[in-house]
Amino acid sequence: MVVVLKTVPEGEGGRFEADAGLPSLAGAGRDELAAAFASIGVPERQRRMRVGQLWSWIYARGVRSFEDMTDVSKDLRAVLEGAFSLERPEIVSEQISQDGTRKWLLRLPRRGHEAHAPEVETVYIPESDRGTLCISSQVGCTLTCTFCHTGTQKLVRNLTQAEIVGQILLARDRIGDWPGAHSPDDGGRLPESDRKITNIVLMGMGEPLYNFDNVRDAMAIAADSGGLAHSRRRITLSTSGVVPEIGRWGEEAGTMLAISLHAVTDELRDVLVPINRKYPIKELLNACRNYPGLSNARRITFEYVMLKGVNDGLADARALVRLLAGIPAKINLIPFNAWPGADYECSQWEQIERFAEIVNKAGYASPVRTPRGRDILAACGQLKSASLKLRASERLPVVLPAGETE
Repeated sequence: MVVVLKTVPEGEGGRFEADAGLPSLAGAGRDELAAAFASIGVPERQRRMRVGQLWSWIYARGVRSFEDMTDVSKDLRAVLEGAFSLERPEIVSEQISQDGTRKWLLRLPRRGHEAHAPEVETVYIPESDRGTLCISSQVGCTLTCTFCHTGTQKLVRNLTQAEIVGQILLARDRIGDWPGAHSPDDGGRLPESDRKITNIVLMGMGEPLYNFDNVRDAMAIAADSGGLAHSRRRITLSTSGVVPEIGRWGEEAGTMLAISLHAVTDELRDVLVPINRKYPIKELLNACRNYPGLSNARRITFEYVMLKGVNDGLADARALVRLLAGIPAKINLIPFNAWPGADYECSQWEQIERFAEIVNKAGYASPVRTPRGRDILAACGQLKSASLKLRASERLPVVLPAGETE
């Protein structure tokens, strides 16, 4: 087994200024770029053009220095250089699995009264014809799904729009996914496609629908055709079931949707995914049936982690088929990925195959997700940052939907 664990020297990974220094424009939206130009005295009549220039340099070409923006006047470049930066999150460590999966532990700027800089994890999974980037939306998680490692880490705070977009920029830097960039020597494990990141999944740390506005605005930047240009059909948000926000997400963001289901009865799902006590299966599936744009071409993915002797019976498979009747869906069977202290075991492979056969015969695509990055705890359900636990007085408030509590 070959696992690389290294700390990236300062300057290689890029970083936000955590405590002082110049604010970074990497991850800024168009309105924020316009405000930045206004703050340095650029006339209003010029701002739209200047925003377009920076947008292209930051998001289409991935530059990390204002000096490289050759269609911006030298004087303006100097002013920008003195007022702002294009820094990315700081890479604390980079791990590379024997299967080519990469996991970055990222340190973010301190905000408010935080005594310690919080950390999150981001994972890149390469395949021959695609590359999937799994990004985080929160530091820790307010949910306590019992099979998920992230759920054992207390929620610290939401990520900002810039911190979410920054994960995409940093990943593209590290794997050379910019026009004309040099890709790292990875032994041929990067995709053969021109773009190395073809899919983005909001399946990292946190419940993205509890950070709705920042995640929505970040994905608007990711999908903008003049910059990062990721198709909304290749962006997937995964939720544990924040029912009131599901329809709104479809209306305002229009990405693909994945549901962490994992059980076919409320009794069991109450244990595995405790948010089910507030939004039981019937309410969740009604929200899915009404998801904007739902069709056979835009199916919902239902994620189902296979837990030995818990939810993997053939009766469960038949009940799952009945539950999803009438919903254009794909069922993603996920072998449980163990983590230190977990109370569950992965189902036997033969049992997973029998379960999948029942689902397939009912007409649902039910691929069994090949575990990736298990050796570096980068697989589904294994992410947990090494952030120091913050005192309650240091944690920033997180605004949840009306009626919600942590």
